[in-house]
Amino acid sequence: MKKILLAIALVLTSLSGNALDLITNADINVRLGYGIGGTMPMGMPETIRHLNSFKPQFNPSLGIDVAYPVYRNWSVMGGLQLENKGMDEDAQVKNYKMEITRGGQTLAGVFTGDVTTKVTEWMLTVPVQMMFHYRKVNVKFGPYFSYVGNRSFTGWAHNGYLRVDDPTGPKVILGEGEDERGEYDFSDSMRRMQWGLDVGVDYHFADRFGAFFDLAWGTSQLHKKNFHTIEQTLYPVYGKFGLTYRLK
Repeated sequence: MKKILLAIALVLTSLSGNALDLITNADINVRLGYGIGGTMPMGMPETIRHLNSFKPQFNPSLGIDVAYPVYRNWSVMGGLQLENKGMDEDAQVKNYKMEITRGGQTLAGVFTGDVTTKVTEWMLTVPVQMMFHYRKVNVKFGPYFSYVGNRSFTGWAHNGYLRVDDPTGPKVILGEGEDERGEYDFSDSMRRMQWGLDVGVDYHFADRFGAFFDLAWGTSQLHKKNFHTIEQTLYPVYGKFGLTYRLK
């Protein structure tokens, strides 16, 4: 038993020493940013004819990351970020597959008219990136993994008509008013876990302060695999810019 306890103590001491070395040699930064982007299909389908309006939601991000040097000008960076990826948009569609609720009745079919969609995703994101240093500029790239805590995908179909079941089905007119339009809520069908690719640039304009721009391209679809109510597969694509502060 004494030998086992001694071995455990030696291992813990070694791990503590390695962790101290990692912290000593690493760069630690705090990031404050703002994101602009949207949830979209890859390529504009024929059923979406025109984007009437687009407005990003309040998309702040706050995070901390640690970069550890591995070879010459290269470092490996990991971090943790709290962020929102949200948007409000209105599009003109034709024969767009969807499901709506009006007056307590659920109707599915193809819609022609205007569709307003509001997406909110508050999430914790872990980026894992390789970073190349050149003077005051850092170029970084790698995957990210997110857990979505608060999620919402809601909207309404309006100013058009729904053909129930198929393009030749019964015609249901949808107006502009709250009692006339068709509502939808696909929040429960959204993924909790998301992932994608992130590329970006950091620029250090002072000893401790810098600026950054990142582009996060989602490769996991927004909704679960068994979700087929919307015919297109949607992905989050967001650019993010902001400031960094080097803690050490």
